Amino acid sequence: MINNKRTLVTGGSGFIGSNLCEALLELNNQVVCFDNFSTGKIENIQHLFDNKNFKLIVGDIRNPEDCRKVADGVDYIFHEAALGSVPRSIKDPVTSNEVNISGFLNMLVAARDAKVKRFVYAASSSTYGDSQSLPKVEEVIGKPLSPYAVTKYVNELYADVFSKTYGMECIGLRYFNVFGKRQDPDGAYAAVIPLFVKKLINHESPVINGDGEYSRDFTYIKNVVQMNLLALSTQNPEASNTVYNTACGERTTLNQLVNYLKEYLSKYDSEIAKVEVIHGTNRVGDIPHSLASIEKARQLLNYNPQYSMKQGLEEATKWYYKKLGIGN
Repeated sequence: MINNKRTLVTGGSGFIGSNLCEALLELNNQVVCFDNFSTGKIENIQHLFDNKNFKLIVGDIRNPEDCRKVADGVDYIFHEAALGSVPRSIKDPVTSNEVNISGFLNMLVAARDAKVKRFVYAASSSTYGDSQSLPKVEEVIGKPLSPYAVTKYVNELYADVFSKTYGMECIGLRYFNVFGKRQDPDGAYAAVIPLFVKKLINHESPVINGDGEYSRDFTYIKNVVQMNLLALSTQNPEASNTVYNTACGERTTLNQLVNYLKEYLSKYDSEIAKVEVIHGTNRVGDIPHSLASIEKARQLLNYNPQYSMKQGLEEATKWYYKKLGIGN
């Protein structure tokens, strides 16, 4: 693994970015966190302020000058900054485009000009679009089903062009439904796991879109951090300038998910087991099923997920109950 390197994490105060900052500091790296706090939170990184190797720079990836300044002097970049959420992109495709495409291009140009050694970026499983094949294999994608999916696919295209044209090293990680500590349960675009957890802790009925048989490859945050570190440290020449599924390789339906959450949260509050579930309509732009093949990452990056989905969920629910449970 890497240590004593100068690293930059864009979107470093967000859910994934803050976990990555933490892991990099634990490995004795210098970490610059770059964020505009549009979706990130200062409390996600507050505990890092006393670390002499940590530096926060407030700025916006939509501003090329901000990007140029933060990239100067760093060895490696983890580009996590983006506006997530399919529904958000459907409601406001212009801002998603500005942040996720123009912002991405600004960071690529800054990385190129600063002669950064490697650029590891957050790609997305949404790139698979309307492809029906399971499990999802990196080389077989469909047409995007949302503006968000378009933006994340364009990121991959730009990274590929920059690697071929300018000799940059770029690795994209297609995240599959990441969950874990610091994922925000509040707001209009909260992800399904923290949203369900908060409802259950409050003895409120979670709303499942459709019949609950849609399935996802839910991926624990520690597996995602593991993949980022492997992507950054690999010396395998075949492993660079490509994209990898970043997942668990397990398929879980929404009905199963709620049952697991009830089981784990009931350890802290037995009443949670009795909470009923409400079924709503299917969400626009949602794909029915998602399951990743992680063979490419296994072969080229020696990736072996540290946590199964259920192990990660048990750890995550413990963290959430501590944060959101009675008395907090």
